[in-house]
Amino acid sequence: MKRSTAGIIAFSIIFLILIFWGMPFYDAVWSFPGNFEIFKNFPSESLPLSAIPIMIIVLVGTGIFATIKLGFPQIRYFWHGVKVTRGIYDDPADEGDLNHFRALATALSATVGIGNIAGVATAIYYGGPGAIFWMWITAFFGTTLKFAESTLALKYREIRPDGTTAGGPMYTIEHGMGVKWRWLAVAFAAFAIICSFATGNAIQAFTVSDQVYSEVVQIVGPLHLLTIKHMLWQGFELSVQQVINGVVLATIVGMVIIGGIRRIGRVTGFLAPFMALIYVSAAGLILIANLPEIGKSFSLIFQMAFNPPAEIAGVGGGAFLVFMNTMLWGIKRGLYSNEAGQGSAAIAHSTAKTKYAVREGAVAMLGPFIDTIVICTLTGLVIISTGAWMHTEFYVNRIDPLFTGELLNSSLLTSFAFKEGLSWLFNYGDKIVTVSVLLFAVSTAISWSFYGDRSADYLFGPKAIPVYRWIFVLFVFGGAIAELESVWAFGDAALGFMTFPNLFAIIMLSASLLKMQKNYFSIDHPVNKGKKKTETYR
Repeated sequence: MKRSTAGIIAFSIIFLILIFWGMPFYDAVWSFPGNFEIFKNFPSESLPLSAIPIMIIVLVGTGIFATIKLGFPQIRYFWHGVKVTRGIYDDPADEGDLNHFRALATALSATVGIGNIAGVATAIYYGGPGAIFWMWITAFFGTTLKFAESTLALKYREIRPDGTTAGGPMYTIEHGMGVKWRWLAVAFAAFAIICSFATGNAIQAFTVSDQVYSEVVQIVGPLHLLTIKHMLWQGFELSVQQVINGVVLATIVGMVIIGGIRRIGRVTGFLAPFMALIYVSAAGLILIANLPEIGKSFSLIFQMAFNPPAEIAGVGGGAFLVFMNTMLWGIKRGLYSNEAGQGSAAIAHSTAKTKYAVREGAVAMLGPFIDTIVICTLTGLVIISTGAWMHTEFYVNRIDPLFTGELLNSSLLTSFAFKEGLSWLFNYGDKIVTVSVLLFAVSTAISWSFYGDRSADYLFGPKAIPVYRWIFVLFVFGGAIAELESVWAFGDAALGFMTFPNLFAIIMLSASLLKMQKNYFSIDHPVNKGKKKTETYR
């Protein structure tokens, strides 16, 4: 069966299920089996292990499997990835679209985003400081998944006659596992396209538009010509400012993505380091000002990771439920933040200019480290060290039910923490978060456009690419003017369904992956820039 035919059938099945069974069917991907009453309290109400979503078990379990199978590559070869990213092995004659640094920057632009600002805050809001520890755990094992999926994506990519690349889990599945598994590759590509329109696009556009609208309201008020909302129909209000936001955002994103991966690579190669520098510098200033609190913050993280306060919930089963709540919130937000194992970043890494697949896999390992270990940790430490974490449901329910402060969740909690943390310098620390939201969200949308672009190309060929890009731009505008909660939920579900084919491919091709790894690190590697002529791992 042709890919295009299979793609049409896949989309038809997806939307038929949506029509007849609705969103609950897709929502189940992140909650099954705990969403069913029959499984909810299995094996017992005090020890409801079935409440742990299968998706989380599969993701973390595959990460542990791959880590052991490949001999802890995130420890043994991490520094090699750093050196490759620096460009000392770059050869302009190698096939590919982007050098190692730009491929990493494109992948990071998609993952470093709202999850690093709002996701960390949400994990602390519901799970407490201990959730940060479990985010680290997902990053550690997720690093191996990034190594595996990116190495395989580059190994099984296609090089087109014009020299451009086409790669990702869909090509890994079809070329690595055989044509008989094409249906699984088609499923991945179909859900990747849906996810690019929703999670990778509409939710980013809405976040930016909502943040800008809030800032304008603070300046001119809610009844100004720009900000006053007009009801177009029941449940839908729109302001002139939102329309302006949508037009500007759609124009910016459109100007970048219409130029293809090379333009995307140039933009993200500048934008990713720039936005990280702003955010990391501001967080660093806050931590310097709160230096005595850093040690206490780490102590709180480790203490509450395994022994979160459960006095209010009781002891025994209550303590276990509180612990599991902390663990699950940390794991879920960690996975959402770095997207390890979900296959999206592998599409960007498959564009790298190199003849060695393992080399780009080593570069990919830096993603979860930068995203979760560095940026998410900085966010968490700022929230904890400034005392902002007291403004959470966890603190009120588990520690001080008499706390009278305002409860703050998501980016509002992070904004409050930055404003408090930088109050010694100026009174606009929360604006740093606003700027970061703008940069992070736009860069995420730009990078996700490429993921959907490659998936559309895989299913329907090059002629589908311009059509896909224009639809993507329309979704940017749509996300900026409306709260598309159902679309976001559908996108999150699509992200989950993308994950299963990718993880299955990693497991099935793990022996081949191990062989590639051994072969690569058994040879000398010429250094193009630097003092040494070769580097050996034998």
